Formats: sequence, C-alpha cells, structure tokens
Amino acid sequence: MKAAVIGAGSWGTALAQVLALNGHNVSLWARDAKVVRGINENGYNPRYVSNALLSDNIVATTSYSDALRGAKAVVIVTPSKLLRGVGQAFCGLVADDLPIIVCSKGVEGGSGLLPVEVFEAELGGADRLAVLSGPNHAEEVIRAIPAGTVVASSSAETAAFFQDLFASDTFRVYTSSDVTGVELCAAFKNVIAIAVGIAYGIGFGDNTAAMLMTRGLAEMNRLVCACGGLPLTCLGLAGAGDLIATCTSQHSRNRRFGEMIARGGTMASWEAETSMVAEGALACKTLDVIARAHAVELPITDAVRNVVWEGGDARTLGSALINRPLTTEFYGIDGPASFEG
Repeated sequence: MKAAVIGAGSWGTALAQVLALNGHNVSLWARDAKVVRGINENGYNPRYVSNALLSDNIVATTSYSDALRGAKAVVIVTPSKLLRGVGQAFCGLVADDLPIIVCSKGVEGGSGLLPVEVFEAELGGADRLAVLSGPNHAEEVIRAIPAGTVVASSSAETAAFFQDLFASDTFRVYTSSDVTGVELCAAFKNVIAIAVGIAYGIGFGDNTAAMLMTRGLAEMNRLVCACGGLPLTCLGLAGAGDLIATCTSQHSRNRRFGEMIARGGTMASWEAETSMVAEGALACKTLDVIARAHAVELPITDAVRNVVWEGGDARTLGSALINRPLTTEFYGIDGPASFEG
C-alpha cells in the first residue's frame, strides 16, 4: 500500500521509516530540494536524523500531487503553523474518504483550533481524520527502539485503520476516541517542558522539575476536562507519557529551548541555531486564550508565556509559582481529596 507522509523533518522521516519497514511504499514530501536529493540519491535525510539509513521503500518529492497520487493514507507531520496551508493545498487533490492522520502537535494561533480541527475546517470529513501522539522521540523511533503511541479518532474504523498501519514489533499503537484530549495533551506538554528547561537553565534541581511536571499535569487535566476531553487521557501515553519524555529527554527540543531562554536566548536565535520550531513557545499563547474562555487557571503556562513573549525574568519563575495563594492540591479537579463539592 502507498502512504503519503507530508513533512520530512525528524518526526516525519521517522514515521516514514516505520511505515516503510512495515512493507508500505512511502512518498515523503519535503519543501527542501536538497533533502529530497539526499533521500533519493543517498538514502538519508541530510538535515534531520541524518545518521539513519532509510528504507528503499521511501521516495521523496517536493510535489504534493506526486506524493498524494495513488496514496491510500496520508500522514501529516508539518509544524502546526503550516497546517492550514497544507489543508488548503490538498483541496482537489484528495478524495473525500481518504484517511488522514495528523501527527503535528500544537494549537493554531488566532483561531485556537487543534490540528485535526484545522483539517476538518479545510477538507471536512471528521470521521476519516485521526491524530497520533505519544512519548515518541524521532531519534529513537527511527532506530526501532521500542515505543508506544496512541491514535485517536471520532471513528473507531479510522482509528483501527491507522493502528494497523503503524503497529510493528517495536512500535505499539493504542486507540482512543478522545481526539480533543489527545491533541490538548500534545500541545500542553511542550509548554511544561519549556518550564522545566528554564528551571534547569537557571540552576534549579530535580525537585523543581518534578513539581513542574506534576503541577503541569494538573493544569493539563483542568483544561482537557473543561474542553470536553476525558481525564484519563491525561494519564495515558499522550498525556503523562509524552510529558515525562519531553521534560526529561536529551532529545527534547522544547526543554532545550527553555534552557536556552534561561541563558538569555530568544525565539529567533533558537530557530537560527536549530532550524526547528519550539511548538510550546507558540502553544503557550493560544492555550492561555482557550483557558481564559473556559475560566481555567494555568499558572505555569502563564509564567512561560511571560518569560518567552513578554520579557519576564526567567529567574523569577520559581518564586512566581511558589508564592501564589495557597490551596488544596487538586483544586479545580473533582475528587475526594479536594475539599470541594
């Protein structure tokens, strides 16, 4: 079967490799002609995960029409800010029932739409859309190091289709019906990883990081539930699993971005140095807007936004959070230990 993978960054290349090793023919779309030549002529991506030899089943192209022609599944792996343009470019190129899975993590600026919502707005057909998310660093997945992930869709049939497409001896895939929860978790964990990076960058220790991750999980839960998602999703692979991996791993670009911000760096200097997008930096602004609309308090997200976008002093991150009014641990979350309701 032919699958089209749109986006040849680290994650797109890794997912293309997973599909290719599963025996599928993969057409990998890239913007950069040098990346296309490197993959087709030398068998590796010269810009991302360049130490990985790619399967012969992967053929790269700069043409959407070539990538999509004959494809029975489409995998979207572009930065979240490019999703709407990709969806618009697909109009007239994809059938109404062609399964599409979005593997981008973030929230669209301005609209506040989640990735699958952007594609539904442009192409329709919610039941043929899915999202994939979990603790999946591309550098490990492409080397077939065991990992797990979750595919969420409003359609059980679509979720099962992509589960079978990606599942392998080293890549375990679960399904979920909670598209909203999975996508919010995917966006949220990047913000918390930036906070952890800032904390380590200014010299705080593991206790601080553990506090930020745990309280970040509480923020995630409050927002997911307020937006109609399921609380258990926050404890699954897309929630706690991805949060742990992103906050603790040497591969985490969002944590590294936070460390750089703590040293006085900026978004511009990060992108110039790495050619990568720190999705959490973009997400913290939009998540704050969503939270305000639902009257949900997100103190860590607010603190990250203040440091990244409003010139706040990274060194005050800890005191700004610790010196907030004291409360019960699970405020805003229903439960017997909350002294609420």
